[in-house]
Amino acid sequence: MPAPVTQLYMRTTAAPAATREPLTAPEAALRPASVQEVYEAHFEFVWRSARRLGMRPPQLEDVVQEVFMVVQRRLPDFEGRSSVRTWLFSITRHVVRGHFRQSARRPLSLSEASLEAPDPAALCPETQLMAREDADLLHALLSELSDDQREVFVLAQLEELSGPEIAQALELPLRSVYGRIVAAQKAFEKGLRRARARAGWRP
Repeated sequence: MPAPVTQLYMRTTAAPAATREPLTAPEAALRPASVQEVYEAHFEFVWRSARRLGMRPPQLEDVVQEVFMVVQRRLPDFEGRSSVRTWLFSITRHVVRGHFRQSARRPLSLSEASLEAPDPAALCPETQLMAREDADLLHALLSELSDDQREVFVLAQLEELSGPEIAQALELPLRSVYGRIVAAQKAFEKGLRRARARAGWRP
């Protein structure tokens, strides 16, 4: 479940996520033995990443399935030079962008965003409603970012990857990653202020 947007806002105004320490060499070098192992360990990460990059049901399920089909083809070539999550996000990113190109549609706008349903067994009705509204706002704010900004924001602020990991996932120079993180944070904060103003929110 996404972190509450108010907590996320506090996190974006703190030290940039890109300064976090990268995975240790043993962690990055772990290589999954099978597609089933990757699926069981990282299905939620792939689903969450695709959703945050702008995919919506029912296309979301198709995208996740396509990601793991790519994983099945490319797993023998995975050398463990990056973390599995970094590798998976790179695949997910390309699949999502491919779907947007084919459908010529952008991610959800703020007015179009659908509610996310958390686990009803884990939440009381009031908490469940707040969580659904918060997820709705988060995905709507993400949809207002550019593709480049959305990708770095998801990795840095939501998945808490380090700058070097993000550079690997997006195939970018590290300096470009830092610049995009700053721009994405500013754009997200601006969108959040607009949303709060529309809702009549006061600090």
